[in-house]
Amino acid sequence: MKVVVAGGGIAGVSTVAALRAGGFDGDLTLVDGGEFPYDRPPLSKEFLAGAKDLKQLALQSAHWYDEHGVRLISQTRVTALRPAGGVVELAGGLLLRADRVVLATGGGAARPPIPGGDSERVHVLRTVEDADRLRAALAPGARLLVVGAGLIGAEVASTALGLGCEVVLADPLATPLAAALGAELAAWLHGLHARRGIVTLRAGVESFAETASGIEARFSGGFEPPRVFDAVVLGVGMVPETALAAAAGLEVERGIVVGPGQITSNPAVLAVGDAARTRQGPRAEHWEAGRHDGERAAATLLGTRAPAPTAPWFWTDRHGRHVEAVGHMAAADQVVVRGSFDDPACSVFGLRDGLVVAAAAVDDPNAVRAARRMIDRRMPADAGRLSDPGVNLRALLRG
Repeated sequence: MKVVVAGGGIAGVSTVAALRAGGFDGDLTLVDGGEFPYDRPPLSKEFLAGAKDLKQLALQSAHWYDEHGVRLISQTRVTALRPAGGVVELAGGLLLRADRVVLATGGGAARPPIPGGDSERVHVLRTVEDADRLRAALAPGARLLVVGAGLIGAEVASTALGLGCEVVLADPLATPLAAALGAELAAWLHGLHARRGIVTLRAGVESFAETASGIEARFSGGFEPPRVFDAVVLGVGMVPETALAAAAGLEVERGIVVGPGQITSNPAVLAVGDAARTRQGPRAEHWEAGRHDGERAAATLLGTRAPAPTAPWFWTDRHGRHVEAVGHMAAADQVVVRGSFDDPACSVFGLRDGLVVAAAAVDDPNAVRAARRMIDRRMPADAGRLSDPGVNLRALLRG
């Protein structure tokens, strides 16, 4: 069997790695548009700050692909699928034979239709090229506006502050990430920006305009006067790359629609990562979700049992603090705080009907690991014991 994987992000690389680890001995090709497949989370942190270079972001070593019999075709992309004929076409016209195709096409940074948003001073951050261009604008003393205080926006704001920029962070939400982290922890985290010297505005942006001294931003609501910046970053989400799938006749609706085993509406094609979504829910745009998609796709192609599902998990870093979250905090009917947010480490647990359904922690990954086991095992938990830092979480896992 010949398998072609289109896209070299974490989902695509996880697919080929899981296939070889599972004993797949057929032809395996990975097509990637960059110099080599690289990890994206560091782009807003270590890479943007100059602490890591591109080679340090590689998802696999340069020799790994040869050692595992993976044909890596870099610096090009898939331009057409012909599933009925078993053909994949690349830019430049090269044709590859494929019995099965895995689409790991990811997506692009969202660019809302804000007047003036096409200015060269307005940046997004999705690729290493985006990060290189943005880094050149982040000189000490540069005036930076970050639009959107979600994961990417908060990370870029923190990194830019560390580079000596004057940072303004604007978001219309009073408490960004409250649904994922719980209102109390999200409010404390968002407050870190102001405590570290970032100006935070509860506002969206209505328009941009070039001026002699920079780019002027006009904010929504009329409460904030226009301000002039040297650069702007839009951190307002991503748009799934579905054009290739749509042109091949696959079902597309806010992503490439997949069923069990990551199979699309054409059984010869699978989809994984940021571009894929199940009919029952939204797309999962986190690193681990992409890795799990790849493992499920590999199991489908191998005809083996997929790994058991586990509670969704993500992480972020800002202002020297490491944050992890697991589960679905929005589903909780009770939130329990363990420790104090000003302690070196703290965590919150979300419970529903006495069961742990979510957790989030600052500089306390052990709490999140314990919570994940509780969620996966559907373990009841006593709120009083969860809230007591003196109670060992391992003891709670033992019941």
